[in-house]
Amino acid sequence: MRVQLVDPSAFTPPYDHALAAALGRAGADVELVTSRFLYGSVPEPHGYQVSESFYRRSAARGLDARGRRAFKLAEHVGDQLRFRRRADAELIHYQWLTLPALDALLLPALRPRVMTAHYVAPPRPSRRQVAVARRMFGRMDAVIAHSRQSASRLLSVAGLDADRVRVIPHGAFDYLTELPEELPLPEELANVEGPVILFFGLLRPYKGLDTLLEAFRSVRGAELWIVGNPRMPLEPLRELAERAEGTVRFVPRFVTDPEIPAYFRRADLVVAPYRDGEHSGVIYTALAFGMPMLLSAVGGFPELADEHGAARIVAPDDALALGAAMSELIADEPARAELAEAARRAAEGPFSWDRVASQTLELYEELLAERR
Repeated sequence: MRVQLVDPSAFTPPYDHALAAALGRAGADVELVTSRFLYGSVPEPHGYQVSESFYRRSAARGLDARGRRAFKLAEHVGDQLRFRRRADAELIHYQWLTLPALDALLLPALRPRVMTAHYVAPPRPSRRQVAVARRMFGRMDAVIAHSRQSASRLLSVAGLDADRVRVIPHGAFDYLTELPEELPLPEELANVEGPVILFFGLLRPYKGLDTLLEAFRSVRGAELWIVGNPRMPLEPLRELAERAEGTVRFVPRFVTDPEIPAYFRRADLVVAPYRDGEHSGVIYTALAFGMPMLLSAVGGFPELADEHGAARIVAPDDALALGAAMSELIADEPARAELAEAARRAAEGPFSWDRVASQTLELYEELLAERR
C-alpha cells in the first residue's frame, strides 16, 4: 500500500516521522510530504521517504529572514497545486492544512483522504471557526481523533457522522529515549539538588503559565523549570516568578532533540496546566520517559488518568488546586512512582507506535475496500 502523509508547514515533525516509520515497519510504502523544519533536526527517515516539496524558497532564506512569512504565503497556492498534480498514492493522510479554508478547495481528487484532528476548534468557537472546521474535516473520508473527547467534538463542532471518525491514540515519543547521542543539561542546571518540577514546550498564553507560577508560590522544597521557545512576553512571567519563595529557572529557547532527554530524566514531576488544548506532544514525551504527570482537565488529558492511571488531573486555571497537587506529589515519592509505572505501561502498550500503526493501517484498508 502506497501512502502519502502530508504536513505542508511541518507543524508536527516528531509525530509525522514517528508515524511514517511505524507504518513503514508494518509494510506500507510511505512518503512524508512536508517542508524543511527550520528550528532544529528531525529524525532520520528509516523505512520511508521524505519529500520537502513545500515552501522551498522561503525555507532556503532561513528562519530569521526578513519577510519570511509573506514569502511563504506567496509560495503557498503554487505548492499546493503542484502537490495536487503529483499526488500518486493509494491514500493521502493529511496531518495539517496550512490555510484550511482555502486548502480544502485545493485537495487532489485522489481518494480516499484521511486527516488527523490534532486540534478541532477552540472551546468556544466562532461561527467562522465552526465553518472552517466543517469544511476542512468534511472533505475527508475519515478523520482520526486521538481521544474520545476529540471524537466527540468532531461530531458536535465539525458535524461529522460517527462512522467517519476513528479514535487512534497519539504514540509516545520513544525515539527520544534511544538517541545515539544525548547532550547534558546546561551548566546552570546540572548541579541543582532536590526535586524539580518541569514545564516544557512552547511558551504560549493558553498553556496557563501565569496560573502555574501563582500556584508555585505555595510549593516548598522544589524548583520549577520553565523550558521552551517563548511565543509570548516573558516579563510578566518573570515578575510572577520573583514572588515565589522557591527557585524558578527559565530556559527560554527552542530545545533540540538531543537536549530533551536530560530535562525529562532529571525532572521529578512534569506539569501541563493548560487552559485549552486537545493534546500535547509534551505529554507523549513524558509518557516515553515514564514521568509522573500533573495535567489540567482539558481535551483528552483526563483520559490518561481515567483509563491508564498515568497522570493526576486538576481543574484548569485553579492555582490553589494546582499548588496543592504539586506540593502533595513532590512530598509523596511512592505516588510519583505509581504514576511513573503507569506511564511506562501506557507507552509500551496502547501508546506504542506499532499499535498506532496497526490501527491506522486497519482504517486505511477499510477505506480502500469501500473505494474498490
